[in-house]
Amino acid sequence: MKRNNDRVVYITGGTKGIGYGVAKVLVAAGYCVAISGRLLADAQQAASTIGDRSQIIGLQSDVRVWEEEVRAVAAIKQHFGKLDVLIANAGLGVFASVDALGVEDWKNMIDTNLTGVFHSLKAAVEELKQQKGYFISIASLAGINFFAGGSGYNASKFGVVGFTQAAMLDLREKDVKVTVILPGSVTSHFNNHTPNDADSWKIQPEDVGQLIADLLQMNPNVLPSKIEIRPTKTK
Repeated sequence: MKRNNDRVVYITGGTKGIGYGVAKVLVAAGYCVAISGRLLADAQQAASTIGDRSQIIGLQSDVRVWEEEVRAVAAIKQHFGKLDVLIANAGLGVFASVDALGVEDWKNMIDTNLTGVFHSLKAAVEELKQQKGYFISIASLAGINFFAGGSGYNASKFGVVGFTQAAMLDLREKDVKVTVILPGSVTSHFNNHTPNDADSWKIQPEDVGQLIADLLQMNPNVLPSKIEIRPTKTK
């Protein structure tokens, strides 16, 4: 397969849902891709269904653990030679009234959804600067719209939006483009959901992948720094 400018992409949380859909689109477009998940077997299995190891690899990394993201970036550089694009996608949600939300549920959401994004960028940022690369975080419309039962999830996603936009200001003069994407309803396995025909009205994971493919092809002088996407209709 002809490479897409030989650019290498790392997608956290790439074993299913949005991350998996994005990986499929980018591999089909000719990018080299690494996906990660908490379990190595899951990451390798997901990668094998998309392409061979010349195009895509699966890695173990828990974004909550700084050292694991450092190792993941090093493994990508060893396998593909560099890293051009980081897509911080790993996330989870537990929804309950604030008086019922468990302390561990809160910690897991903040550590995964927010601190994990910091770990991923911190581990990759010097390579992104060297390659004049791109950092994309996957937030949510819950990062600008609060709702009952969403205190922990809202806090984490509001944080991702703020973090990414501040990072954009930090890195734009250092030749790294930065975008935060805020999807609405997406067909995925999120919150223990099993995708089915009733999800046909939602954004599909591959739609997010196509959006990212389009971003990566934009004029270097143009930076869509914050993008909200919604289903065309509400069911």
